[in-house]
Amino acid sequence: MLRVAFASTDRATINQHFGAAEGFVVYGLDAERAQLAEVIEYPPESMDGNENKLPAKIQALSGCAAVYCLAAGASAVRQLLANGIQPIRLDDEAAIEPILAQLRDAIRHGGIAWVDKAVKLQSGDAGRFDRMAAEGWDE
Repeated sequence: MLRVAFASTDRATINQHFGAAEGFVVYGLDAERAQLAEVIEYPPESMDGNENKLPAKIQALSGCAAVYCLAAGASAVRQLLANGIQPIRLDDEAAIEPILAQLRDAIRHGGIAWVDKAVKLQSGDAGRFDRMAAEGWDE
């Protein structure tokens, strides 16, 4: 299953900036279904002036292939990518359900680059280049 997180206050709409998110809704998806896997919530007071909030949020999303949010700062984007989590920034608030449907379709048929990559990683094809490099190259 592909795990995807959404920055949300109401569990139905992507409506939060990554760093200031009061919570994340995490779904597990495959080609046929999307299932709520986890809800992560933060007390509002933990966000005020807390410069160390990014590592904790990123750690909480460990195992997710992507996180949808309204915005993410450059530092958050770098840290997410370094942890194998693709940040997806939206211009406007959006309902989660239609995005889940798009992602299920992309798992079935391809067409979204980060989904294609995540599906390949899960299928075990990701180590192919590492294996080829380990074998060496003779000219």
